[in-house]
Amino acid sequence: MAASSSSSSSCIYEVFLNFRGEDTRRIFTCHLYDDLYDKKKIKTFMDDEKLRRGDEISDALLNAIQGSKISVVIFSKDYGSSKWCLNELVKILECKHTNRQIIIPVFYGVSPSDVRHQTGIFKHGFDQLKQHFEEKPEMVQRWRDALRETSGLAGHESTKFRHDAELVNKIVEDVLKNLEKITVSTDSSNGLVGLNSRIEQIKPFLCMDLSDTVQIVGIWGMGGIGKTTLAEAIFDQFTGEFDGSCFMSDVRRNSETGGGLEHLQKEMLSTILSEKLEVAGANIPHFTKERVWRMKVLIVLDDVNEVGQLEGLIGELDQFGPGSRIVVTTRDKGVLEKFRGEEKKIHRVNGLEFEEAFEHFCNFAFKENHCPTNLNWHSRRVVEYAKGNPLVLKVLGSSLCLKRKSHWENGTDAIEGIFLDLSKIKCINLDPGAFTNMSNLRLLKFYVPKFYEIERFPKFPQISGKITRLYLDQSAIEEVPSSIECLTDLEVLDLRDCKRLKRISTRFCKLRSLVDLFVNGCLNLERFPEILEKMEHLKRINLDGTAITELPSSFENLPGLEELFQLDQLLVNYHPLLQIQTHF
Repeated sequence: MAASSSSSSSCIYEVFLNFRGEDTRRIFTCHLYDDLYDKKKIKTFMDDEKLRRGDEISDALLNAIQGSKISVVIFSKDYGSSKWCLNELVKILECKHTNRQIIIPVFYGVSPSDVRHQTGIFKHGFDQLKQHFEEKPEMVQRWRDALRETSGLAGHESTKFRHDAELVNKIVEDVLKNLEKITVSTDSSNGLVGLNSRIEQIKPFLCMDLSDTVQIVGIWGMGGIGKTTLAEAIFDQFTGEFDGSCFMSDVRRNSETGGGLEHLQKEMLSTILSEKLEVAGANIPHFTKERVWRMKVLIVLDDVNEVGQLEGLIGELDQFGPGSRIVVTTRDKGVLEKFRGEEKKIHRVNGLEFEEAFEHFCNFAFKENHCPTNLNWHSRRVVEYAKGNPLVLKVLGSSLCLKRKSHWENGTDAIEGIFLDLSKIKCINLDPGAFTNMSNLRLLKFYVPKFYEIERFPKFPQISGKITRLYLDQSAIEEVPSSIECLTDLEVLDLRDCKRLKRISTRFCKLRSLVDLFVNGCLNLERFPEILEKMEHLKRINLDGTAITELPSSFENLPGLEELFQLDQLLVNYHPLLQIQTHF
């Protein structure tokens, strides 16, 4: 356990154990540590005697105390004879006053009254220490004050329990309850206002009171709406109630790189079992899987976009122990609906209510939960525009932070990314010039249901030269004009399913930063533009579903091209010149 005890200051612990090693390390504290850390997966710091040298608290101990949410202080017969225990206690109380750290006192073989007054069985050890530090009365008084304050807190007395195992169980239960309260009350590290109510909304879907079934819970919603933040909060709050747990971040991206789903599955099993799996190749020993199947586990799969990812990572739900919960976040509800298994529930995450959204915006724009009177009207306009999307509110608030009022009045200049969810809109009229004044715009994406076309957006938008990703899929644009050459930072151009698109200007070759081009599904696009200049970074082109039957010889100006998706009838006469992967 020593490895988990030493840490850098960047590590955050849930629990710090303060105790007299000679009294309780082997007979009580080790058992408490095992239950907290090994069984409940609560990040717990139990110090090593090597860390206690000299009169001062070592940096490692100091960082551990400051980085903990709860301190469990175990008073015992000779606790008062240890200057290290008492110095730690003084620091713990300091953290209680400044950081609201929770203290749970445990009176192991001593009474609260003896600790408070340094009498009875507790007196001898403290008197010896007091004599040793006669020349430092201020220090002794700090210790007295710390003992008096801590012994007055609600805690646990060993004499009131039949045996140590019962006492350990009660302390662990107390720690879990306090950690849940901390998680709920601190609206996550991302500062998402309204997280408490969101957690309460999803709790019925988790069915935590049903211990005999395996439940999959889907968290569905548009990008930036707070799915991951909600999943993280659920994981933090309930992980202690399971035998093993694992949070798999960004499944969509990670499944496409570095070993794919096989690597992710090994990583998931390793995390659940708290051990490194030394497995070569794709085969994971059946016994390893069986060990996980016997456990009650909590698994979060974040940002899943294909059913195959679920099948590859969790397979059949009945392979997990009774009471297991699998939480999946996705932008595509269909992924959840198509996944086999009846024991699943889907929760849609909606945008923040206006007042919550306003407070969330103010937290980033003004670093407090309200705004100056002179910017109230402008702030409310921005919040209305964001439609309750937490990420949009954060981006806009951060970009407007510390800006002058004149900048707010021309607020569209500060917008760097726009996500338009058109799934509920029957008719929309977008002016291509609507984005002209957004000089910092870097991302523009429309969320449109399949087979839905933005009928009244026939022209290419007039947008910032700083944009890096442009998604105009399923729009009604008819051509990509020569003005596209100004988008020198553009990396992704997505025009898929633009069924009216007929022409792409040859100035397209000026997009020196372009990496991905998608024109698949553009039924009326008959010619690919001449590549008049080298485009070093273009790696992927998808022409599937277009009317293009022949590529220009100038394709050789794409030296970095790696993948070309094309129609069966596409004539490519220069394959020997291009070392690319083609898909027919």
